[in-house]
Amino acid sequence: MAGTETYPPLHKTMLRLDDIQRSQVALLTNGLLETAREPLDSTEWLDAARAASARLPGELLAALRSFRHDAGPDAVLLIRNLPVSSTVPPTPTEAGSVERTPTTSTAVITMAMLQLGEVIAFRNEKRGALVQNVVPVPGKERQQSNAGSVQLEMHSENAFHPHRPDFVGLLSVREDPTDVARLCTSSVRRALPLLSEGTRRILSEQRFLTEPPPSFGEPESVPLAHALLIGAADDPDLLVDFAATHPLDDQAAAAMAELRDALTTTTLALPLRVGDLAVVDNRLAVHGRTPFAPRYDGSDRWLHRVYACLDYRRSRAERENGGAVLR
Repeated sequence: MAGTETYPPLHKTMLRLDDIQRSQVALLTNGLLETAREPLDSTEWLDAARAASARLPGELLAALRSFRHDAGPDAVLLIRNLPVSSTVPPTPTEAGSVERTPTTSTAVITMAMLQLGEVIAFRNEKRGALVQNVVPVPGKERQQSNAGSVQLEMHSENAFHPHRPDFVGLLSVREDPTDVARLCTSSVRRALPLLSEGTRRILSEQRFLTEPPPSFGEPESVPLAHALLIGAADDPDLLVDFAATHPLDDQAAAAMAELRDALTTTTLALPLRVGDLAVVDNRLAVHGRTPFAPRYDGSDRWLHRVYACLDYRRSRAERENGGAVLR
């Protein structure tokens, strides 16, 4: 996919903070950083960030709460003009890059995501870090992961996992200097009317398998067959990874191809500027990225990524000592 002119405009669930609101978030963040000095993966840090998040500007809290209630037709929320760290180091280039030390940008995304649910991570993904870096990595250009720079196929985040996140937050710390990279999203609510009745039926049957992404290493169990459309027939959830989901028969393959075409037709391509936070409802939307050419000189595109789930209790058996990291 190339060129933003081929994409429909965003039916915007969008909030741009004014300068006063941005300053309010910055002051709140500074206070959190001064009083909560524990590693940002610690329970103490999350408790402090959760408490601070309740004091975010009212309009921002309202936008997050409204999105949590109903993600709208596009299932993506874009919040602009958030504060990030005043001095940003060179973009990391190592594989598995994460953030362990609280900063302005890590605090901002953590507080925002804590208003959507509870922040979670996965032990086998980036060593269980709660704030992960999405950066291009030399030698991994063609990998279907956050480290690659070829077109990243549309996918539900961690589609293979029974406790996949409900929301995925992506905060831009440094934008692509070539202004080519785009976050792509597509909602089942937009795509569903384009599907035939027969295709909807097949997609609602357990005729597909999804493998873990490369970042999770070797799978610990055999994947189970699942449907791609789940729940209410007129407003289903979507579960697919076009790089890792495989149809089990020819009819399923044809239905999956029709779904892919519908999602492509309704794809949005969003340029993320510094201070932009995009939140994707992982139940309703898939996301990916257009290809771009990294420079590996410290100036490349850099996002922070944080997951949130609505039902924290549901995954308790998978979280050691009641922490935020799932097995």
